[in-house]
Amino acid sequence: MQAFTTLEGFAAPLDRANVDTDQIIPKQYLKSIKRTGFGDYLFDAWRFTDPGRMGMTPNERSLNREFVLNQPEYQGASVLLARDNFGCGSSREHAVWALQEYGFRAVIAPSFADIFFGNCFKNGVLPIALDAAIVDELFSQVADGLELCIDLAAQTVTVLGSEKVFEFTVDPALKQKMLSGMDDIDLTLAESALIEHFETGHRERQPWLFRD
Repeated sequence: MQAFTTLEGFAAPLDRANVDTDQIIPKQYLKSIKRTGFGDYLFDAWRFTDPGRMGMTPNERSLNREFVLNQPEYQGASVLLARDNFGCGSSREHAVWALQEYGFRAVIAPSFADIFFGNCFKNGVLPIALDAAIVDELFSQVADGLELCIDLAAQTVTVLGSEKVFEFTVDPALKQKMLSGMDDIDLTLAESALIEHFETGHRERQPWLFRD
């Protein structure tokens, strides 16, 4: 997992509440057994006017020019501004993979669905819950080019070019995972010596469990 320490980047607005995981990455793209290749289908039904299939690139499809992510001013955005209950619906981890591969490293919203929120921390995407009034303020500025600096260690979101700094809360254990770039598997492997020690002792204490 890529570590998250600080991020400076422009924000793109998705002014819709209750965006679910099927809207983030539709079910027809979940057949792949890989963790990559989903960014091209992020918000598929909104980004494109024609149906797609796994393996097609955006260049092979008809873009919906009205959709925010297809507008020139939001190309290269690394922060997604969203509304309440972002990531609701199914538990598919692919939703986070698609956001990350598209280029988003952080999502700011008033609230998130619980499973999606947890999946973000397992994949290096930082979900930041800010008060709805603050999110409204950020939405009001985004059309003028909203550049943010997110500092995870300090737990702050700064609007660059202004004096505005917003604090956010994050669970200490999840924060440390993001700062270190260690997901659950990495944390388990870091204790491999203790695991091996336990397994050796377990075989010695109860050898009958391991007979052929």
